[in-house]
Amino acid sequence: MASVQETMSVQESPKKTMTMMMKEKEESPRSPEAKLGMQVEDLWDTQEAQLTPTEKLNACFESIPVSAFPPAPSTQVIEIRSDSTLAEAVKILSERKILSAPVVDVDAPEDASWIDRYIGIVEFAGIVVWILQQSEPPSPRTPTTGTSLALSANGVTSAVGLGNLGPEDAAMTSGNFFEELTASDFYKNTKVRDISGSFRWAPFLALQKSNSFLTMLLLLSKYKMKSIPVVELGEGKIDNIVTQSAVIHMLAECAGLQWFESWGTKKLSEIGLPVMEGKFIVKVYEDEPVLQAFKLMRKRGIGGIPVVEKDGSRAVGNISIRDARFLLNAPEIYHEYRSITAKHFLIAVRNYLEKHQVSSPMLSGMITCKKVHTIKELILTLDSQKIHRIYVVDDNGNLEGVITLRDIISRLVHEPRGYFGDFFDGVLPLPPTSRV
Repeated sequence: MASVQETMSVQESPKKTMTMMMKEKEESPRSPEAKLGMQVEDLWDTQEAQLTPTEKLNACFESIPVSAFPPAPSTQVIEIRSDSTLAEAVKILSERKILSAPVVDVDAPEDASWIDRYIGIVEFAGIVVWILQQSEPPSPRTPTTGTSLALSANGVTSAVGLGNLGPEDAAMTSGNFFEELTASDFYKNTKVRDISGSFRWAPFLALQKSNSFLTMLLLLSKYKMKSIPVVELGEGKIDNIVTQSAVIHMLAECAGLQWFESWGTKKLSEIGLPVMEGKFIVKVYEDEPVLQAFKLMRKRGIGGIPVVEKDGSRAVGNISIRDARFLLNAPEIYHEYRSITAKHFLIAVRNYLEKHQVSSPMLSGMITCKKVHTIKELILTLDSQKIHRIYVVDDNGNLEGVITLRDIISRLVHEPRGYFGDFFDGVLPLPPTSRV
């Protein structure tokens, strides 16, 4: 289990100190994200002295348009055709290492506006939910209609029929289960458009390039959006996609700037982190079936879950929703197991990654921190390790909480009273399933 301090000491060289790393960052050519941070710095210096640091940051981010955010790497701004199969969609998302992508309607005219060009966003988590539904025996509470598949494909957490798997059910997920499922004609032939009948947004919530950074940050934190497409009004294509991870990377690049240091040097306990305390953490025990982990993630609407020892509270690993790709893309690695428990899943995936020399957060083990660490230390670790959550532990390694990217962004800004007004009504019509 690696701690924040251990992780930072091995990012570049075992002998490098945090001070040396910061000096190198400040002396290196400024990245687009760092230049953006310098814009915030200039605005910070002009704010009224009586404002609190949070009020200053709110004012700074309100003055910067979303169009100033650096473009996402070309490998991550992709579209999935509506006539792609689920197998093809999973392959695309896995190879690009992204969790979701807009679905373009192949029947839309070339001059269509973006709202007519896209039918929504397909999420890796949604496809996984569909997979999980296929693992359950038919019952009155397990619908198999097109509606339920559509709900699952869009990550909507209101689909019914997911019971609680216990250790006795692990045999249902035998080593060849996913190999048989991914070889099925249904998985290979079902089109993305066939399961996209209902979306949280219609087709999704997008920001215009003129919207402010503050709006973007609030949507990525308080309103629980993991990514936001950015469009030019009247244009037919997405201009950029801003993710929670991209925001954390921007913050990491701002280390050393006054506005960032005034906030980032605070200890976790000073800014109310972790939000989720240990006793409330959703977890899975190492001897439970791995499907239990993914079902809990879907049921609770979370992106990751710790795997803990059978008879204790020490975490031995982490499973995230994106790890489901190892069930779908490499099902052969479970052949030797009679059943796929959470522990077997972690072992099989780590062996697979090492054998194929693939870099992954799963090879780093559990990345942990303590409440005495600073928000700056967390940001640098989350960014360098490319992870979406970090677990807070006590001196004995017992779980005390979890901190996600969303938690960090939510501590950077606050929503002024009446800030959004009729924003959600005016941007797009909301479907009945909307949670905002």
